[in-house]
Amino acid sequence: MSTIQNNVQLIGHLGDAPEEVKLDSTKKMVKFSIATNIRFKNKGGEAVENTQWHRIVAWNKLAEVCLNHLSKGSHVACQGRLIYRDYETKSGEKRQAAEIHLEDLLML
Repeated sequence: MSTIQNNVQLIGHLGDAPEEVKLDSTKKMVKFSIATNIRFKNKGGEAVENTQWHRIVAWNKLAEVCLNHLSKGSHVACQGRLIYRDYETKSGEKRQAAEIHLEDLLML
């Protein structure tokens, strides 16, 4: 069996403009969220639309492209790896966040 890969592909719209995150290193990081929608009929036959939000993180040159060419509402296709990150809130609670670390971007 070949190597199993961690690969996510999403098409959606940006909920806000990309935000640059200041780091102590020479690396550049940008984050933004995209919304994906699914439409279906519920048991009562009514049309329902379900929106899911996905956190996207871009690094270095791809981060620069996102900053320069994307804005709120931009329609994009994103491809990357799903990453789970542990963090602690200001009140000391431990939490986990899911992010897609961007490897390829197509502006639609």
